[in-house]
Amino acid sequence: MLDAVVIGAGPTGLACALHARKLGLGCVVLDRGCVVNSIFHFPTHMVFFTTPELLEIGDLPMVCAGEKPTRLEALKYYRRAVQTQTLNVRQYEEVRRIARKNGGFGVVTAADTYETRNVVIATGYYDNPNMLGIPGEDLPHVSHYYTEAHGFFDRDVVVIGGQNSAAEAALDLFRAGARVTLLHRRPELGKSLKYWVKPDIENRIERKEVRAFLDTVVEEILPGRVRARQGSTTFELPAEHVFALTGYHPDTTFFDQLGVEYDPEILLPAYDPDTFETNVSGVFLAGSVVAGRRHKEIFIENGRFHGEAVMRAIADRIPGAG
Repeated sequence: MLDAVVIGAGPTGLACALHARKLGLGCVVLDRGCVVNSIFHFPTHMVFFTTPELLEIGDLPMVCAGEKPTRLEALKYYRRAVQTQTLNVRQYEEVRRIARKNGGFGVVTAADTYETRNVVIATGYYDNPNMLGIPGEDLPHVSHYYTEAHGFFDRDVVVIGGQNSAAEAALDLFRAGARVTLLHRRPELGKSLKYWVKPDIENRIERKEVRAFLDTVVEEILPGRVRARQGSTTFELPAEHVFALTGYHPDTTFFDQLGVEYDPEILLPAYDPDTFETNVSGVFLAGSVVAGRRHKEIFIENGRFHGEAVMRAIADRIPGAG
């Protein structure tokens, strides 16, 4: 029986595995995608708004060419962490079910069943986009993640949303020669826009380089166009591609399977802030999943420290560990 199964191979999940290794705990990390799958799906040319030491896990230094690391440098760093520390990470092995078994837990995947004394849920939120709940949202020209702009040169693109991801995508697309329209359901753009993004997008809108419809609700996405409503007026816009960048939320599937208590509105789970153990003995949380829909409170910079607290709490219960 393993001491811990960590669900999620993001920076926090890897930090959990690193500390488990230091404490001599038997640990496996499972992920339905690749190592740091969320970072892999960040915009291709993204640069982090933080310095490299704040992304480091364990005692492994991150080296980058500039003042701040790029997405590619982060991917390389976390791959190296798995390799050099020989972490037991199973990529593309989705967890289908977790249940009580033999005094611990049985974690069932498509490939195997793992018996473990403890489960650590470190699934983040980026794999679960907030859906609009409108017809046409599943059409092939609709994306909930933004990659890069080149493929949309000289094309009509609609960006739905008003926070940082939507504003930055709209700016990048505009500079690559796309005809960009930004739709946002609120009367003004998000108040948390980065200080260098806010004036940039506002200037582009004022100069009509990016068309913007605020206080506007998208009603339907159709092939080649979007139907929206502003007040009592319904209108259509050309849209060869649609980026629905309306945010993301944590998945509560494992909470429901295990009986973890959480607020149904903001998805905030119940847990001990010192050990990150939930109301279910042996079930721990780590990373942004602890914040529910308030995920802007937890970043890699602070979530990476959860792993040490979680694994220390687990080790304290196992004679001879640590």
